[in-house]
Amino acid sequence: MDRITAINVFVQVADRGSLTAAADALSMSRAMVSRYLVELEAWLGARLLHRTTRRISLTPAGEVALARCRAILELGEDMRAALVDPEDAPHGQVRITCSTSFGLSHMAAAVADYVARYPGTAVDMLLVDRAVNLVEERIDLAIRISSEVDASLIARRLSVCRSVLCASPAYLEAHTIPQTPEDLATHNCLTHYYVGRSLWHLQRGGETASVAVSGNISANEATVLLQAIRAHAGIAMLPTYLVAPLITAGELVVVLPEYALDTMGIHGVYASRRQMPLIVRSFLDFLAARFGEEPEWDRLLQRPLAR
Repeated sequence: MDRITAINVFVQVADRGSLTAAADALSMSRAMVSRYLVELEAWLGARLLHRTTRRISLTPAGEVALARCRAILELGEDMRAALVDPEDAPHGQVRITCSTSFGLSHMAAAVADYVARYPGTAVDMLLVDRAVNLVEERIDLAIRISSEVDASLIARRLSVCRSVLCASPAYLEAHTIPQTPEDLATHNCLTHYYVGRSLWHLQRGGETASVAVSGNISANEATVLLQAIRAHAGIAMLPTYLVAPLITAGELVVVLPEYALDTMGIHGVYASRRQMPLIVRSFLDFLAARFGEEPEWDRLLQRPLAR
């Protein structure tokens, strides 16, 4: 028995919850997957999985074995990576996902530059405004903007996401310009479904003002809010990666610029270090170098943003 393959089969079955799904991922027959599992259980002298017609679950022994099997595979992958010639160019395809706004504003150009640098590579992009199940949808890498990352996943910080309150000059000319956070209550505040839907937090001098906001437009995608404020509809809290060029050009104005908003991290998220292809490692390195902790979109602004 090829024990490394058997261990890999077991981990795939545990991760995917199905012999058929594991077989598809490993490009082998379901019968072969079952055979490897039986042989692994015989070698370990313990039953690893409960199998019924409807579902598969880990036995207590299987839960213990799974952690150790993952460690074995990751050790093997670390050894393989250490032996890779640094001159080897990445090749193959990487499947990634990110939000629509970040994908359109920055990832499309980054992907174009990456595949131009490495002609043997291809990138398949899925732009969605939801948390994708990486295993089920066969995603190699998710670019996620959040303050926290799912503990079951592995994340590498690539950059920072700062936000500002902004509006068009025409909107502010037609209304009183907010001087304090409390003034926002009298304005049409356009909100995101998942970030600051009804409460905005503004920091200044070590103190935080939490302001209840409301408006007549809400959306699950930041680009929609951007287009709405460009049409003079109100004030919105938007990421600087999206609005920095418009602020610099004078098309948008920062509201309450002396106040800082919560920052989030931009992370490259993946399911496991095990068997990570060179292209995924290379792409992560490329994005980290391209964006960094002082990203280009923040450098576009005429003054540093408050932190």
